[in-house]
Amino acid sequence: MLLKALREAGLYDDTAIFVFSDHGDFTGDYGLVEKTQNTFEDCLTRVPLVIKPPSWVSVKPRISDAMVELVDFSATVEAMAGITPGHTHFGRSLLPVLAGETDEHRDAVFCEGGRLHGERQCMELESSSSQRPAGQYWPRVNLQSSEGPEHTKAVMCRTRDYKYVRRLYEKDELYDLRADPRELHNRIDDPALAGVLAAHKERLLTFYQETCDVVPFDTDRR
Repeated sequence: MLLKALREAGLYDDTAIFVFSDHGDFTGDYGLVEKTQNTFEDCLTRVPLVIKPPSWVSVKPRISDAMVELVDFSATVEAMAGITPGHTHFGRSLLPVLAGETDEHRDAVFCEGGRLHGERQCMELESSSSQRPAGQYWPRVNLQSSEGPEHTKAVMCRTRDYKYVRRLYEKDELYDLRADPRELHNRIDDPALAGVLAAHKERLLTFYQETCDVVPFDTDRR
């Protein structure tokens, strides 16, 4: 209905349309029914992004396997609209990917989630049917409202072939996505992947250095 209205109004060719999700859900994968705070399986983090650019943007219609992040959406909109942001951000315009100039948009993508022990404001403690043992979401909510290691701080570094997850209170994870696309075998202690592990730890450190504190563009003269 929306696309039909745009066409009838003569606006379709000049309109950029984005269809995306901020995350996926398990929906039965691994015996779970939805997302959790600090899990990073591909069914949660590798979600589709569909873009129909305005007619004046160069585009090569196809399915691209470029690795992108949600922050790239705003950067792409700014590039299309000719907006120069007045703040530091870490998105990268997808215009070169849309034009078919490259499918190597990022060498790695990152996700962060979870909470520190004691951050009760991050727990689902409100009364609801999901918090009774008979509720569909009880297995997840029961753990999420506890002070165990579940749902606590973690970060993911994913490259094309490997996924490294660093956990604050639990054991880290390393998966060979080529041999184990469902991420069933944690290789974190495998000496054969010691070099891969070191490289991903270094890449994660670079990510944190690149995206840590920023200085506002406007000077505070007070």
